[in-house]
Amino acid sequence: MPFSSTLTSQLATAIHERRAILFAGAGLSISVGLPSWRDLIAHMAEELGLGQDSIPRHSISYHTLAEYYRISKGSIGPLRSWMDRNWKISEHDIGDSRLHKLIIDLDFPIIYTTNYDRNIESAYEARGIKYVKVANARDIARINDSSTQIIKFHGDFEDDQSLVITETDYFNRLEFDSPLDIKFRSDALGKTVLFIGYSMTDMNIRLLLHKLWRTWRVSGYERNRPNSFVFMSRADPIQEAVLAQWGLTAVTGDSDDPEAALADFLTELHMRVSQLRHPEGRSEPA
Repeated sequence: MPFSSTLTSQLATAIHERRAILFAGAGLSISVGLPSWRDLIAHMAEELGLGQDSIPRHSISYHTLAEYYRISKGSIGPLRSWMDRNWKISEHDIGDSRLHKLIIDLDFPIIYTTNYDRNIESAYEARGIKYVKVANARDIARINDSSTQIIKFHGDFEDDQSLVITETDYFNRLEFDSPLDIKFRSDALGKTVLFIGYSMTDMNIRLLLHKLWRTWRVSGYERNRPNSFVFMSRADPIQEAVLAQWGLTAVTGDSDDPEAALADFLTELHMRVSQLRHPEGRSEPA
């Protein structure tokens, strides 16, 4: 599948020079068999004794239902435990994931993810590569320059207080002033950001993109902002125009299979980065 040579070259150069951050969403987890948000809603409805017909299909998001779950159960703990048990992939399966292999081989110094699961961490462990997981302010003090940072932007199962699941959790994050928000603003101000695995109809990620754009705009130095990119499996002129207004360039595929399109894109990106790392023709393993 052909991608824009100019855009992939820009990205490859930023990655080669270690000036790029990866920001990965739910599409990466779903690619290795994890439940979708629809599955999560179905489980909460069952636990709450609600029939599927009692939940308006398009008007209730999973975080709204999670808010009701917390009110009804008094705690999100049982839901977190279920998610922790069911959102795990074996080390063998995660080690075989083509997408995770490509991400590791691209060697981003910093990876942000809104996924609660630890599959990115497991992929690094399967390859014997060091990383530092950051899910709260305490973890920030553990960061070092020799290990990849994996930033759990919406929390981690090992720290219930860090999880951003319910509607209240999301609203509390709208201020964009938590320690991880501040860290992201700092990291993103000087680096290219590549967003993958997201639906561009996700209002949470759209808010993040808008906040990032606004930070640069009020600084007075918007023209000096490093290029940032979002991968979309299919072209969407409306979304591309809106994202461009916020300083985000869309790299688009031409496939109805988001996983295959993302794999093709990362494979081409990996090839270009390898050519920069090994200009004499030696390539690193994909």
